[in-house]
Amino acid sequence: MVNRPVAKSIERRSGVSLWRQIADQILHSIAIGDFVENAALPPEMALADRYGVNRHTVRAAIAALVQEGVLRAEQGRGTFVLSRKRLSYPIGARTRFSAGLQGQASERRSVLLEAIVEPASRRVADALKLARGADVIRLEARGEADGQSVSRATSWFEARRFAGIDAAMAETGSITASLERFGVSDYLRQSTVLSARHADAADLADLDLQPGAIVLVTVAVNVTPDGQPIQFAETRFPAERVELKLSAL
Repeated sequence: MVNRPVAKSIERRSGVSLWRQIADQILHSIAIGDFVENAALPPEMALADRYGVNRHTVRAAIAALVQEGVLRAEQGRGTFVLSRKRLSYPIGARTRFSAGLQGQASERRSVLLEAIVEPASRRVADALKLARGADVIRLEARGEADGQSVSRATSWFEARRFAGIDAAMAETGSITASLERFGVSDYLRQSTVLSARHADAADLADLDLQPGAIVLVTVAVNVTPDGQPIQFAETRFPAERVELKLSAL
């Protein structure tokens, strides 16, 4: 194992607990190959020295990663990095949840959590090219792959054109299949903006994550082939389970 410099310094006044920052550092070290899959982590004292914290903080970080399925603790032997393959979710001209995970998960579905009719905010109205305050349908959904939560999406649709899309989504478990019922047989990704942040309380609960977990965020507009916006969506993916693979739009 190569002892490389810590990728990011610990920020004691960042608002993120120290143990979560250490957990994120360990995840980073696994991702870049410092800590090898199926091999033992360094002892707690060595990790405490590496990150400049006490053993209790390291122990809390390890316990969280054990619970998240990243590490395995064996009595008398140590803590080991589990072999974990993240799902690769493609983002391109035709981004589809189920099709994107085909071959990686045998069971794929989207579960409708909530549907609300509300006035469009400026952000939503601009994306869908509607008047500010126009009625839109907001769908809250969770994407699952082989029983594991892999995405949490908030989508907006023009209420007048897509009245009843919530019922279609509840029945089909698919945005694509729901749009087909409204005469939209094909649609394209017009734009995608990517970012990352710590999961908020709602995403922690819906995605079954530990406090401080990182989510990858996509903010996207889907349009018909003639360029008419039909869906504005913000989707959060747990970084520990999913990687985003970009292709040309």
